[in-house]
Amino acid sequence: MALSSLLIYEGNILTWRNKDCRVSVPSAPGWKLFGRVPPKESPQKDPKKIQQDYEARIAKSEKAATGQTPSRKDLDFEPLSTTALILEQRPAHLPAKPVEEMQRHQELYAEMVSQAKKREAREAQRQKQLMQERCKKEDSIISTLAVWNTEILPNWEQTCNSRKVRDLWWQGIPPSIRGKIWSLAIGNELNITPELYEIFLSRAKEKWRSYSDSGSDSENGDVGCNGADRESSLELISLDISRTFPSLCIFQKRGPYHDILQSVLGAYTCYRPDVGYVQGMSFLAAVLLLNLDVADAFITFANLLNKPCQMAFFRVDHPLMLKYFEAFELFFEENLPRLFSHFKTSNLTPDLYLIDWIFTLYSKALPLDVACRVWDVFCRDGEEFLFRTALGILRLYQDVLLSTDFLQGAQFLTRLPDNIAAQPLFAAIGTINMQNKHGKWSQVFSALQKDRRDSEKSGSP
Repeated sequence: MALSSLLIYEGNILTWRNKDCRVSVPSAPGWKLFGRVPPKESPQKDPKKIQQDYEARIAKSEKAATGQTPSRKDLDFEPLSTTALILEQRPAHLPAKPVEEMQRHQELYAEMVSQAKKREAREAQRQKQLMQERCKKEDSIISTLAVWNTEILPNWEQTCNSRKVRDLWWQGIPPSIRGKIWSLAIGNELNITPELYEIFLSRAKEKWRSYSDSGSDSENGDVGCNGADRESSLELISLDISRTFPSLCIFQKRGPYHDILQSVLGAYTCYRPDVGYVQGMSFLAAVLLLNLDVADAFITFANLLNKPCQMAFFRVDHPLMLKYFEAFELFFEENLPRLFSHFKTSNLTPDLYLIDWIFTLYSKALPLDVACRVWDVFCRDGEEFLFRTALGILRLYQDVLLSTDFLQGAQFLTRLPDNIAAQPLFAAIGTINMQNKHGKWSQVFSALQKDRRDSEKSGSP
């Protein structure tokens, strides 16, 4: 009977707790074990009064310990966190700080605060300067864009070679019209139309379907081997696209630009089966797609690759490539004699680093925004600027390269630092003189080509 009564009693307690369970701790203020009582009303204390009481207790304990009454005239703050460890006296049950220690702690704290304020001021000044530079750059882009749209583009044929336009070109084309300027500067000598692009794209898609249906076993042995018809290199495109600007993640599989890039490259491969697809083309097409519509990107891409320098490299014309390297070394020796001599001693030849730079027009070697600046002036000056940019990079890192051997130098030039900025690079490029005792770049290269043709006619090696 007693046990059942106890169980019923406990059940009543649990039932009562479930009905009104506002506080999870049974012993919380305002509660008793078997019922609720009104909470005790505690009067609101003024924070200043609490601070005064605290200081009075500290002063009393100090006076009792040392017989002195410390002054707090200069301490117009409330001790918080670790500040109290430096500025406040020890608790009453511990020996009080000596006056000298207290003063030293205050000086240390004042020094810490001063250094922190200086750091904050420097950081604020840096942020302010960055913001001012950003605003200045944006204002410059806006004003420059207005000049391009109102004065230059409507009169392109008459103004494109003027001094004013060339200066604006060097400063960088506004991103919103960059693709249009590139397209105009590169031109369309091949007279390609958007309809022609669709025709060759359809052909490329048929080829891809046939490879998919047949498993492409029979064609694999012909990839890259048939010089007369390199359409079989279509299979290489999908392998190379995933390696194009991987940090952007837009050209990789299932990315928004993956199929578009594949279409442009596939259409070009069918348009120029004598050239086919060559590794590095994907970077050129990707940069154009970031600035142009698909059909315009294809037209500009095909005309760009039709330029003599690009055609020589992508068709791997070894004799002509060697003439480009020979011309480059003439200007290399003229502009950077110490580094030229060091490279000769180290046997670091131009083909080790120039081929990749020329193949991708620096879009792989440089940050994308800097590479676009290089493309801007390349569209203005042509192939000469590609080799001038190479000499600018060598000048920019001359001190580093002079301390390297063959392996270190090759590794450095094939993987340039990621933090290259446009301003110092173009400052270095601006110091490069592309005219020597033999003339300008075009004259020097033409003379070398003439020597090559003469030697071929005479039959000499």
